[in-house]
Amino acid sequence: MVEQTADLRVTNARVVTPNGTINGGVAATDGTIVGVGTESNLPEADREIDADGNYLIPGFIDPHVHWGLSRYEYEYHEGLEHDFETETRGAVHGGVTTVVNFLLQKEPYLPDMDFFKRAGEENSYIDFAYHAIVHQDHHVEEIEGLAEEGIRSYKVFFNWYKNASPELGIDHSNAGGVYKVLDKVSDIPNGVVMFHAENEDLATERRKELKEEGRNDLKAWSESAPNICEAMQIEQIGRLTEYTDSRAYIVHMSTAEGVDICKRFQEQGVNLHAETLPAFLSHTYEQEDLGVWGKISPPLRGEESKKRLWEGLRNGVVDYVGTDHCPHKIEFKEKEEGKHGDIWDAIPGDNNGIEYFLPVMMSEGVNKNRISMERLVEVCSTNNAKRWGLYPRKGAIAEGSDADMVIVDLDKSAVVDDDFYHTMEPRYSTFHGEELTGLPTHTIVGGEVVVEDGELRTDPGGRNYLPRGPEGVELE
Repeated sequence: MVEQTADLRVTNARVVTPNGTINGGVAATDGTIVGVGTESNLPEADREIDADGNYLIPGFIDPHVHWGLSRYEYEYHEGLEHDFETETRGAVHGGVTTVVNFLLQKEPYLPDMDFFKRAGEENSYIDFAYHAIVHQDHHVEEIEGLAEEGIRSYKVFFNWYKNASPELGIDHSNAGGVYKVLDKVSDIPNGVVMFHAENEDLATERRKELKEEGRNDLKAWSESAPNICEAMQIEQIGRLTEYTDSRAYIVHMSTAEGVDICKRFQEQGVNLHAETLPAFLSHTYEQEDLGVWGKISPPLRGEESKKRLWEGLRNGVVDYVGTDHCPHKIEFKEKEEGKHGDIWDAIPGDNNGIEYFLPVMMSEGVNKNRISMERLVEVCSTNNAKRWGLYPRKGAIAEGSDADMVIVDLDKSAVVDDDFYHTMEPRYSTFHGEELTGLPTHTIVGGEVVVEDGELRTDPGGRNYLPRGPEGVELE
């Protein structure tokens, strides 16, 4: 029997698989991995890439982005289409091969599902899924219908945006509302309730005090929503999750206190898990040179929280990393007042996360010996695929999985400047001016080499909406 020729073969690589790292390569045909192992055991291929001894890893999965935020220049639906093209273009340059975006509108979601699918299918460079932000009563009523459409994760603001950013049109949720959502989702197989966990009642009073003191600095923004704001809400979320026997996930967890609270509930058997961000793993509020570019929500914390978040990633308390990428034009972010303008009026949110995700985690994590490459792949790819119902199609280099892979050169460096990013707005991020070491050389999506040595080799569109069903990995 003649062995069939594969479409693509990557050789001379350190391949990170679910069973450990091996020296060898991977073969792919029709967008699917058909072989993993030593070169002698792989089929010949129409194209071969020599990885030069570098790591070959599954593409990162960003579970936390906000496409459509350019709606400040476009209507939401038009902005969603726009952002899918510009921001996933940055994704493939940075080594991210799957994204889960948050839907956000006041109107019901179900009537627009065909559009939401089409917006990504026609404009994205990578496969995509959706979370739904449930911030209106009619959104809660849609949960079962959204599950049938493949959306099984529902975000609640508890109780942030009660007063902040009224232009977002988000209605906050109280403990009763949280109870209703958790209770309803407990009956959805593989359903998860996601939480922005900050207590705005306390933050509102602190903002007033700091403004009266005349404060207008990055540290003041952090002091306006102190660590206790997050700790108070995670404590309530843990108890409500236990009470409803549901599943909860803290987005963008930023504090040492949050790590400790999650650990305690996990040890009690409560299904409470957490994600953190590269920004929290790399920056603190003491870096005043960040100006309003460093205004994110929740805010940057101190060195102790940064240290504890890394510990949480290593020991399994924090099992997920996302970016909270919020695409804004620099003029809107700064409210036309420059990088060191009014910290209170500037728009919260970091830019270009999906493109700096992998380089930052390599540079700050693997290359500084804070985390192993194998554990990094777990928290940035495999676990994200499992939690959001995409595994083993995504998040693994294994036979039968999608051929979404990245070759990473841990010695390759670049300074983050206005030419580093390939998104809508490359002129700012919390990492501007920093040198990052550990960069992708090739990004492969569905067996296609889409970026090679910094050059984009494909066009947007033709990617897949990823519905999540009741089957899949059990969410422990």
